[in-house]
Amino acid sequence: MKVFDLQCVAGHGFEGWFGSEEDYQSQCARGLLSCPLCGTAEVVRLPSAPRLNLSTSTSASSSRTEGRAPASRPAVAPASHPAPAPTPEQQQAEAIFLQAVRHVLAHTEDVGSRFAEEARRIHHGDAETRGIRGQATPEERRELREEGIEVFALSVPEGLKGPLQ
Repeated sequence: MKVFDLQCVAGHGFEGWFGSEEDYQSQCARGLLSCPLCGTAEVVRLPSAPRLNLSTSTSASSSRTEGRAPASRPAVAPASHPAPAPTPEQQQAEAIFLQAVRHVLAHTEDVGSRFAEEARRIHHGDAETRGIRGQATPEERRELREEGIEVFALSVPEGLKGPLQ
């Protein structure tokens, strides 16, 4: 199993676990890698030092490597430079935002594309009062506001939309 340090163009750092270097390269080529926080597919592999388990006995380590060239890894050249690392203040703000989004997701019912319809039913007393979330077009959100129904759009990071593995 290969664990690589990855970063998106927005500066979000995360780990990627791959079966092999070839598996990583294949997923990159097919556009399957994306940032779990913002969902962007513009992801680069960060340089990292390999972990070496060196024996204290020099003869043991030299006999194992004798006659073999050191393993080389193909270089991964990013298409663009990743953004600079976020400041501590940005990291704190991001953590607070993610905590708030997790709270909303944990304490609301996902009604999917029926959001506008269900919000109206709750507003008019035809359904139980409860917190709901779902998808609504900008036009549906505008109409709900005009009817006196409070709604707001919340961008949920891709990594929070489904189970994390």
